Amino acid sequence: MTGDTVDRVTAGFTEARRVADALLFEGYVLYPYRASARKNQLRWQFGVLVPPAWQDAGGEHSRQRTDCLLEPRRADRLLVELRFLQVRRRTVERLSPDGESWTEVAELDLPDRVLVPWDEGEEERVELDVPLGRLAGDGHTLRFELPGGVEHEPVHDGAAGVVGRLVRHSSPLTGEIRLTTEPLPGPYGALRLTATVRNVSAWTPGPRERDDRESALPHSLIGAHLLLGLPGGRFLSMADPPEWARPAARTCRNEHTWPVLACGEGRDEVMLSSPIILDDHPEVAAESPGPLYDATEIDEILSLRTAALTDREKREARGTDARAAEVIDLVDGMPAEVWERLHGAIRGLREVTGELTGVTAGRRTADDVTVGPLPDGPGIDLTVVPPSAEPPAAGLRLPTGPGLPWWDPAQDATSAPGRGTVTIDGQVLGTGSRVVLKPGPRRSDAQDIFLAGRAATVEAVLEDFDGETHIAVTVDGDPGVDVRREQGRFLYFRPDEVDPVPEPARAPARDGEGGV
Repeated sequence: MTGDTVDRVTAGFTEARRVADALLFEGYVLYPYRASARKNQLRWQFGVLVPPAWQDAGGEHSRQRTDCLLEPRRADRLLVELRFLQVRRRTVERLSPDGESWTEVAELDLPDRVLVPWDEGEEERVELDVPLGRLAGDGHTLRFELPGGVEHEPVHDGAAGVVGRLVRHSSPLTGEIRLTTEPLPGPYGALRLTATVRNVSAWTPGPRERDDRESALPHSLIGAHLLLGLPGGRFLSMADPPEWARPAARTCRNEHTWPVLACGEGRDEVMLSSPIILDDHPEVAAESPGPLYDATEIDEILSLRTAALTDREKREARGTDARAAEVIDLVDGMPAEVWERLHGAIRGLREVTGELTGVTAGRRTADDVTVGPLPDGPGIDLTVVPPSAEPPAAGLRLPTGPGLPWWDPAQDATSAPGRGTVTIDGQVLGTGSRVVLKPGPRRSDAQDIFLAGRAATVEAVLEDFDGETHIAVTVDGDPGVDVRREQGRFLYFRPDEVDPVPEPARAPARDGEGGV
């Protein structure tokens, strides 16, 4: 294990933490970032590992299990980092006028902030650096303990001096990380790694706490996730493993977490095991100004709404939590060029040059469409059929300039989106064709799976900028079909996710019929 390989893993951990913060700690404090907001009354949805006694009472989990595959190659050690938040229950106390006593209050109104009771999340890390050889057999188990306690932070009000204090109570936490490996059959020298994280705290709920989730949270690991590093080796993708590793990947069992390759494309020495399902190589958009802790909100909308808060609301947000205060300061101090780039970004476009057959500036014809089988759908043939066989007008150029669309139907009606066709099992499908939906498990979400086996009508065949073909459909029996057609809001499937319904054969023409 060289210094370079360790440095790559260290840098990979730093990059993976940014993703974890954006995805797992978002939702920590929701817009409008005030403790009084209804949205912030139910928090900590991701990766909550509760004490075993509460698991029975509240139906949540006390452990996570991660199974993944790795090739040690030159690696002799495994680096592990468990990250989670520990709840610190904060109350607010006011100092009496004589300076002799403290009184708990619902809020402390200061010129720059309004302090209120709040559950803060303190980031905790448990790190391991363990030889791979020690993980065979019974493996290696690390038990960790976080002591509880009480902290006091004085609150100052300018020239008035100390006017109150924040009191933070934290409860003891006890956890356990167990790591084991077993060799995979075959000549590849690969291993299956099992990493189990448990909350083994001894806290038990009292009679009045059995139905009170708030009472269990201070004894829980919040947003728990693992970073795994293999200096000199590589992890295998669990979503798309090499062919030889697919049987082993199918037998892996991941419970309440999902491992993905972290860092950029081509990197495989760091894995992030996340309590929410991610694709391999997740990354934070370069345009994002910073963590906004509001889960799936769009940065631009969220920033604009935050900027529109009143001074009083911003003061309460600043007093709610340090992370909330950072968001307010971030938005208030955001320069114009950062606001501008929040409008969106195009990640990439296919290059179109005059060197391609049948291509004129800004236009594609059927001559430059590749015909051939899809990677996952043998026997599926893609062809774009123009509505007219006549050549385009000589010298046709689409308009350019600010405010003009990339496609102008008034000048180029022959290339209207959705007029293409796709050939599946020898049958040409286009607008009006009938199909049966068969969504696949890899690309489909739950809503698509519910439609498996349903009959549908093709509304359009579309091709995106990456050359992928999509079939827009409406489902039979959907009472909103007319509205969908009017608004152009359809469901979309790949060609290998539909089966064509054979068209009924036409009866042969009788004598004297059908002639000219």
